[in-house]
Amino acid sequence: MEHLGFDQTEKRKNEHIDICLTEEVEGEGLTTGLERYRFKHNPLPEIAYNEVDISTSFLNKKLNTPFLISSMTGGTERAWQINQRLAKAAEAHGWALGVGSMRAAIQESKSVYSFDVRKYAPTIPVLANIGAVQLNYGFTVEECKRSIDLIQADALILHLNPLQEVFQPEGDTDFQDLIVKIREVAKAIPVPLGVKEVGMGIDAKTAQRLISAGASFIDVAGAGGTSWIQVESYRSHQTMRRQAAKAFEDWGNPTADCIIDVRKQHPDVPMIASGGLKNGVDAAKAIALGADVSGFGRALLENAVDDSEEALSEQLKRIEFELRTAMFGIGASSINRLKYNSALRKK
Repeated sequence: MEHLGFDQTEKRKNEHIDICLTEEVEGEGLTTGLERYRFKHNPLPEIAYNEVDISTSFLNKKLNTPFLISSMTGGTERAWQINQRLAKAAEAHGWALGVGSMRAAIQESKSVYSFDVRKYAPTIPVLANIGAVQLNYGFTVEECKRSIDLIQADALILHLNPLQEVFQPEGDTDFQDLIVKIREVAKAIPVPLGVKEVGMGIDAKTAQRLISAGASFIDVAGAGGTSWIQVESYRSHQTMRRQAAKAFEDWGNPTADCIIDVRKQHPDVPMIASGGLKNGVDAAKAIALGADVSGFGRALLENAVDDSEEALSEQLKRIEFELRTAMFGIGASSINRLKYNSALRKK
């Protein structure tokens, strides 16, 4: 199995963190689409605020909230500190937790520790994560199973990131015949398989192919948040690629459009909505459009990097408060009553 040296991988992972924290990495002229919707206020909700229930279930586990900390990082000491804080916060608040790409852990045993979140998150769903394209670069079902075992994962996510790989200086760009290999993984692993994009969105047609291949759930991971094309352009030393990245500043399928598109064609498939969500009202809109769980990524990163675990906990608490208050404001007492709620309308 060919792979980058550990030092190079570590450098890349740390650069990703720094760029996401310090640079403008959202595409120009592109939004999640959620801003096109608003809730019609209900001045007589006929429910008690303290009885608004935001609990749900995901992967056959009860969750205190319909939230996921989306896959972000791993593979370095700094990433381990971030993952540790995220895991503790997720466990305390009842959020599901995804880890960053585990390619480094599979290829270099010295980085396995940076993904060891289960000891801090014993009860919540934890999602392993591997780039689907690695199935064309030596990864097999056995590597997928190992990623699950390493963190005692409740599910495995294969992420799709074709344009990130094109712009990444050391990217892997052979995406041929992946659907066949995704089907093999889905059949062989002992936990559900999910598939996500990394911020460019999954449409209904692609979702159909993935579901037919055995995917148990879809994370639409739409555009409007972090653009990994822009992230990689900051890492590139090639003037041509940095200039080319500007042509793709508005590339991708907005998150709201992905939710509607996929849910219309696949009403019963579990769906995570991530991609540019920043607060609990965004999450409420995503669920009202048809998502089951709302995922937050870069919005949490700054507080996860901070040494203060209290700041991260307060941010999760605020997002929960915003969701509960939005539900109260439309008279929805549960997540089931929020889903497809007619109070959400286009502006």
